[in-house]
Amino acid sequence: MTLYREDAVVLRSYKLGEADRIIVLYTRTRGKTRAVAKGIRRTKSKFGARLEPSTVVHAQLYEGRNLDIVTQVETRQVHASFRRDLMRYGRAAILLEAVDLASEEAEPSPALFKLLTGALRELDRAGNPLIVPAFVAKLLKLEGVQPMLEACVECSRSDGLVSLDLSRGGVLCDRCRSGGFMSAGARVAMQHVFEGHVRHVLDTTENSVAEELQSLSSIMLDQHFERRLRSSRVAYEHLS
Repeated sequence: MTLYREDAVVLRSYKLGEADRIIVLYTRTRGKTRAVAKGIRRTKSKFGARLEPSTVVHAQLYEGRNLDIVTQVETRQVHASFRRDLMRYGRAAILLEAVDLASEEAEPSPALFKLLTGALRELDRAGNPLIVPAFVAKLLKLEGVQPMLEACVECSRSDGLVSLDLSRGGVLCDRCRSGGFMSAGARVAMQHVFEGHVRHVLDTTENSVAEELQSLSSIMLDQHFERRLRSSRVAYEHLS
């Protein structure tokens, strides 16, 4: 078996047998990887909390036939605020689930790894609710999806734009509307994000627009993945 080391974010884990867990990692150079952490559910496990979701680690693994095996883990970033703040924890869960759904095993994307680690770090530091919408916009752009926001995708009107429907390609006017409501302020803020002006949006967007963008980002993820994210239900229905 080949031994290798990787920087990785723990996306999720699930039980295997009586004492083990399968850990789903998003790694810097190998993309999504599934690996067994043997004995992790025992009290004296040497891994313990190091492999909790959202933790950034430097891991040593053996390549296995079906699943790799975690042999050593060094913690790089814990994101301690997620343990204290349920709202931040819920938002972090959206980022992790979105990357899990967007990625295939053994298909690396250094840009996606950088986006995820940067968003988790900023969410841990500041807790700004706009980090999720900004992350979603950047993720969609990496996926080759960028909604048209300047004019109605059906009739090309540039006025009366009132809704966003990712399945139809962008914003729609009051005559062609479908999807979720979108105010002018939210549309402009989203345009800035897609243009790369994320810091400006984080620093200047009003609370009412921030709440609207969170809702819209959830809708866009649902439409893009054609399923309702479990983490969105927790973050936006139970924690809001």
